[in-house]
Amino acid sequence: MAVSQVYAGNQLIKWRKDVYREWRRGNFFSPYMGDSPNSIIQVTRELRDGGDVLNIPIVAALKGPGVSTGPLVGNEEKMINYGMRLWVDWSRNAVLLTRAQMRKSSFEQLELVRPLLTEWQNCLLRDEIVLAFMSLPSEAPPVNLGNESLGGQRVNGILYDQSTAQQRNDWQTANKDRIVYGAKLSNMTLGNHDASLATLTYAADKATAAILLLGKRRARSAVPGISPYRESETKGRETFVAFAGQNAFRDLSADPVIYNANINARERGTNDNPVFQDGDLLYRGIIIREVPEIDDFCTLPGAGSAGTTDVAPIFLCGQNAVALGWGQMPKPTERAEDDYGMIIGRGVESVYGVGKVFTARNPDASTSATKELVQWGMVTQFVASAPDA
Repeated sequence: MAVSQVYAGNQLIKWRKDVYREWRRGNFFSPYMGDSPNSIIQVTRELRDGGDVLNIPIVAALKGPGVSTGPLVGNEEKMINYGMRLWVDWSRNAVLLTRAQMRKSSFEQLELVRPLLTEWQNCLLRDEIVLAFMSLPSEAPPVNLGNESLGGQRVNGILYDQSTAQQRNDWQTANKDRIVYGAKLSNMTLGNHDASLATLTYAADKATAAILLLGKRRARSAVPGISPYRESETKGRETFVAFAGQNAFRDLSADPVIYNANINARERGTNDNPVFQDGDLLYRGIIIREVPEIDDFCTLPGAGSAGTTDVAPIFLCGQNAVALGWGQMPKPTERAEDDYGMIIGRGVESVYGVGKVFTARNPDASTSATKELVQWGMVTQFVASAPDA
């Protein structure tokens, strides 16, 4: 019996119009961004009308003893103030299509361009916020500011992975009351950041409830003071937010103290209980938020004990830890040179700068090192971090 076969070139092929796009995570910092005074990431828009540099005035609290009935004239207290500079740079991207290639496509290419560009801009901003949290304060403009061949630089300060050992040591010296290495303050070798990291072991210094509380105590006692993210003076409550990468968040989730506190003291419904749903953890006035990109950009491979222990940061934040200055909000653009309508280009552009907020312990000193540039609204905690086996 002869059965007819369909020639390969005549076999039916159907092409879906709906496209499966690669997933990109959103900006988990978003709930903590805004222009209110208590925002962790303070958003400013003063540069919308022009200018590439924003000065942020910072004023220290008065701490003098004052006088009683004696003369106040001549005993006034000096108001210590500082101006932090934030530089902005351009961010641009585009997709180029031709009408000839669009005719050959089985899906509508042009319809995807705008969503892809919006997603790209949001992810870039999220990633650069992570880099700003990890950066070292600097009074100098970003090294690649306005550099066309290298894409410019919107992250202010010194990028951690581009810093020298001396710059890291100066940062540690200036911020010795707001940097914590693992489970003990004695892990810090003053004046030697890398040596301090090398003391960390996974057994003793992975992320735990005790380590978070140590960071909170440092935040509450730091000078100049770190304003809590939220506070209730009448009830004596102060709340901070800890941003952690996936590995540190995994260890915190498994910590029995935090685990039991969250399952026993929080809402028990399946829509709210963290045992059933992904989301923030709460413990003793600390909101623990997972930001997976912290591991992607901030893990220090082999920086811990014996050169084999990875180290990662946890950023314990109060108000105004990072500043985001917009010169121009993202806006769509189009290519003007279209070759009589054959070339179609769609783009997006924005102008912004993001940087860790800092002040100076000695504003009148001559160099940044002697000024001691101090991160304003956060404690940086370094913990041992192990990848999944």
